[in-house]
Amino acid sequence: MPLPLVFHDDYSPPLPPGHRFPMEKFRLLRDHLVASGLTTDEALLRPELCDPNRLSLAHDRRYVERYCSGDMNREELRRLGLPWSPALAQRTVRAVGGSLLAADLALQHGLACHLAGGTHHAHYDHASGFCIFNDLAIIALSLLESGRVGRVLIFDCDVHQGDGTARILEDVADAVTVSLHCEKNFPVRKARSDWDIGLAPGLGDDDYLKVVDDTLGYLLPLYQPDLVIYDAGVDVHRDDALGLLELTDAGLARRDSAVIEHCLGRDIPVVGVIGGGYDKDRAVLARRHAQLHLAAAAAWERHGLR
Repeated sequence: MPLPLVFHDDYSPPLPPGHRFPMEKFRLLRDHLVASGLTTDEALLRPELCDPNRLSLAHDRRYVERYCSGDMNREELRRLGLPWSPALAQRTVRAVGGSLLAADLALQHGLACHLAGGTHHAHYDHASGFCIFNDLAIIALSLLESGRVGRVLIFDCDVHQGDGTARILEDVADAVTVSLHCEKNFPVRKARSDWDIGLAPGLGDDDYLKVVDDTLGYLLPLYQPDLVIYDAGVDVHRDDALGLLELTDAGLARRDSAVIEHCLGRDIPVVGVIGGGYDKDRAVLARRHAQLHLAAAAAWERHGLR
């Protein structure tokens, strides 16, 4: 069996011309992975829509209903940063289903990746920063409630702090939130993760990778999680429009390989989601995100996973 990869054609609905959110990156990521020979479109696993009851594990039920029906006021949409449309609502619910499917596959096989996900700014009862429903928190709560895992560790390497995830899970002892982010970046008002590692602007490959290695080398033996959810945001790249760190393409590849190796080397299943990334050149951006899947495919072969 090849590395399980999850994608759906719903993932890139149209946005108004010139919108800053790179919605087409999901489709372009799929196209790049297919063109590179890593997968075929037929091999990609298509998720179902997420059940509203599972969305409500992490979110206020009324908020879920209002978003899905388009009952959002101007201030809520401004805070979100995206216009509402039926296609975007369906994409949003489908993408959470994709992250849940990828987590299920990781538990079965040891490793799986989503071609979307990482919406860590979504809060219990409101959207924020392009994030509507928090797939990281929903995975954690769904798997803990079902008893499929006893402890989950979320390792969030997006350049922005995972504030929504931290607040939703702050009282859930068996969901460990770790946020490795640029301290001088959005959100201005930080939440409190279980482990917040604020990085100075301008940090480059070697220093960043040392933090990753030191953090996982300490936390994985400490918590011994049954699953790691890895948010592999590429907005840490030196050319990202919204990031302030200085990682190169090679640094991204080293980071993704290191995170996966830390987990698999301890027999801990890991699921990867792509997180944030912003560049006017959407094809370049898609290739940055593909580093996660290339690293995962190499690890899949190296560890003989099936």
